[in-house]
Order: sequence, then C-alpha cells, then structure tokens
Amino acid sequence: PGSVSAAFQEYLRHLGLQEFPCGLGSWNKSCLNARRSPRAEPVGLEEAVPPGEETPEVLLELLRDQHSPWALPPDCSPQDRLLREVAVLAPELLHGSRVFQAVKSLRILDKGVEEVDEGLLQFQQLEELILSANHISRVTSAHLPRTLKVLELCYNAVGDLQGLCAWPPPELQHLGLAYNRLCGPSQEKHLTVDFWPNLVSLDLSFNSLTDLLGLVSQLSTLQNLRILVLQGNPLALIPTYRGFLVDSLPKLSILDDIHIWPDERQQFQGLARQPELIRSEARVVVSIGEMKGLPDPKPFQKLKVGSEGPVITYSYCVTYEF
Repeated sequence: PGSVSAAFQEYLRHLGLQEFPCGLGSWNKSCLNARRSPRAEPVGLEEAVPPGEETPEVLLELLRDQHSPWALPPDCSPQDRLLREVAVLAPELLHGSRVFQAVKSLRILDKGVEEVDEGLLQFQQLEELILSANHISRVTSAHLPRTLKVLELCYNAVGDLQGLCAWPPPELQHLGLAYNRLCGPSQEKHLTVDFWPNLVSLDLSFNSLTDLLGLVSQLSTLQNLRILVLQGNPLALIPTYRGFLVDSLPKLSILDDIHIWPDERQQFQGLARQPELIRSEARVVVSIGEMKGLPDPKPFQKLKVGSEGPVITYSYCVTYEF
C-alpha cells in the first residue's frame, strides 16, 4: 500500500474483525439482538443460545487460547487484542467508520508506505502514530490528527521539515526523526517552540546535521525538552559537543540515551559562553585489536640467507569509510 489509509485497511483485514469468532456473523447474532431489543425475562430463567451460535465467553476463549487457530501471535500489541475482544463483546462499536474512533495507537512498520494521506483525519482519538521503516519523504501536517502526542518517523527518507511544521499537532510530546535525510543548516529553523510548544522528547540521530551552534540556538526555545538524541550526526564528532549541549540546555535530562547528572553539568559550566571552542573539525582514532585470515609469515622467515627459495611479498590495504 502507498498510503497510511491503505495500510490501515490491510491491518484490519489481518485482524479479521468481521470474521469468526469476531464480528456480527450468525455465530454471535443473539448477543447483539439482546442488546438492541431488551425485553423482560422471567426471574430465574436464562436466555438460551440458539443452535449454531456461541456465547461471548466461548468466543473470547477462542481468541485467548494460544492453541486456538484464531489466536493472535504472542508478540501482537495490546491494541490488537483489545480490538479483537471488542469485536466479540460489542461488534457494533467497530462497524463501518466507528472503528476509527476506537484506535488511539496506530503502528504501521515496514509496509512500504510513501504517503501520509488525509485519511488519517478520521482517527479523531489518535494519540500515537508509529510509521517507522517505510518510504516517507514528506509529511503534510494538515493530514495529522490534532490529538497526536507521539509521532515516530525513524528509518524513512524525510529530508525537509517544512511540510511537517506548517500546521503541526499542538500537543505533540515526542518527535522521532532518526535515520532520515535531514541536512543542516536549513532545517534547524523548524525546531523551535513556535512549532512544538509541548515537545518533551526529540530524536534527530543519524541524519546529516552539521551546525551545532545553529541547532542549539533553536532547541533552547523548547522549554519542555528533556530528552534529546543527536548521535550519528557529523556535529556529534565535535570535541566539545556533549559539554556544550549540557551547558546550553540546562533543562535537558537525557542526552544521547545518557542521563545528565549534576556533577557533569557542573563540570561543563560556562562552556555555552565560549562558542569559539567549537571548531568545524574532528579527530577520529581507529585501533585495530586483531586481524584474522592473513597468511602466517613465520615459515618464510626460516629460509636461510642465500637459499634459492622464492621471495614472496604480501601487501595489505585497509580502507575506512566515514
């Protein structure tokens, strides 16, 4: 599927919410009819289940028993289980477009999605949207539900934040853009409080950001930012990288998955006022501990001087790619 909406429809088919033991089929019709047309029953009498129909308890057991052919795999999400059980107990709640109101978390991973389409606006209760490992290069913020609190787009092809920041979800708390194609310094201007007033966590790791000073000046406006990940960018190779960030963003709690303790903050105090220490250069030290698969030169060293043995020369080329 090329769009998020198409991938969601495929997800629904995979869940089988309209198939046995879920849905409104003949196997579960009595439960629905009893709710739609309640009637007084004599005290002490229970409604009999017609032949060919099952009680909700029996249908739920078919979903929960791992030996059942209708059971979900053990690694499925809690929401998958919830939707399947709702489709048994109250299938009318998931009928037609009502299913969009029941989804608060949508995870579509590695499904070839290229477009974040306006069909997402049907999810009026959506709080978490995970679209990792797809082929998304551009996100139109007008297509995102305003209720979003988590947006994860890692392992995509996003190279420009302009479309995402045109009308971003105001309550967003986490934005994940790791392993994309963001290049500085044109993108830093989109990472300010004007666009993300409630952002607590930001992951920009493994992109191509190079302007540390420019990025910090924008991130410093995010008053609620507590978690920041920048490792894997060229700017992370700058010698004073971590110390400058720790001192420049005093409210930050975690940088590159490492907690910032008070003694570290004290150690780098004042570094933010010395931007001249930040140089656009880096030093990389490579240490080779052990090399395997090379011919042993010892047998050839035993040849006596003047012998007629062949002279064999080995040369090796080691290449580092950055």
